[in-house]
Amino acid sequence: MKKVSILGKEQKSEHIWNVDEERKEHSNPTTFSELLGLNELFSLKVWKASVAELVGTAVLVFAIDTIVISSYETKTNVPHLIMAILISITVAILLLASYPVSGGHINPAITFSAALVGIVTLSRAVIYILAQCVGAVLGALALKAMVNSTIEETFSLGGCTLTVISPGPNGPIIVGIGAAQGLWLEILCTFVVLWASVWMAFDHSQAQALGSVIVLSIVGIVVGLLVFVSATVTGAKGYTWAGMNPARCFGEALVRGGHHWYGHWIFWVGPTIACVAFYLYTKIIPRQHCHTVGSNMISSTL
Repeated sequence: MKKVSILGKEQKSEHIWNVDEERKEHSNPTTFSELLGLNELFSLKVWKASVAELVGTAVLVFAIDTIVISSYETKTNVPHLIMAILISITVAILLLASYPVSGGHINPAITFSAALVGIVTLSRAVIYILAQCVGAVLGALALKAMVNSTIEETFSLGGCTLTVISPGPNGPIIVGIGAAQGLWLEILCTFVVLWASVWMAFDHSQAQALGSVIVLSIVGIVVGLLVFVSATVTGAKGYTWAGMNPARCFGEALVRGGHHWYGHWIFWVGPTIACVAFYLYTKIIPRQHCHTVGSNMISSTL
């Protein structure tokens, strides 16, 4: 029995995004302050971790928007495919780089979902989301400082836009998609990211079996696939792809302004609805998973 117990302990591991051992102390909060995790508002450790979220999101915005611009500037018949592949690699690398410090969210949708399912406190989530928004603004400013005005106007800094205003023979032409279509794309694409990849990190059994490198790489691959699908299925030149990251969209809108604010609420409301839907899904599915053999069988023996 001791041998089995030791083996069980060795096989135990944290959730990929469970970034603080101290969270175990608050597994059964008894006060409103503990429920919200208000003590983390004054935790230097949490604020230091948020710096990784800030830097990670800044690099994400700069890298992804550069990829968008360069993909469309490249003389190829499949810019969407090139863009999706490069974004997959970029997202995976940035998640792997930031998760040891902060949990590697770099996306308010992931942070909000983590708070809903109880992996991080609401206070930590607020700090992270603020850091992500600041980082997104810095990333957009860095890109704006590097590109010329023609590129900026043509590609809208690679930002989250439902429409693009382009010059025409008889005046400006607005091309893109409608608000309803954009909202549904944000809801569905964000939910798929959470359901098909992020849940592997939230679920103890899958995170333990696969490991952080595989899980976070899968997140990047799923994001890249949804970028390709959302950009291709609409067939609209004025629409780049589903944002799935409110902070990224906010940074570009604040720096670029203008038509970036048109329908900007969609890039917040859509992911929020997806997060709530994902939370409800986690409450509906069975708590015990029969697909994992090793750890569950050992723990049930103890």
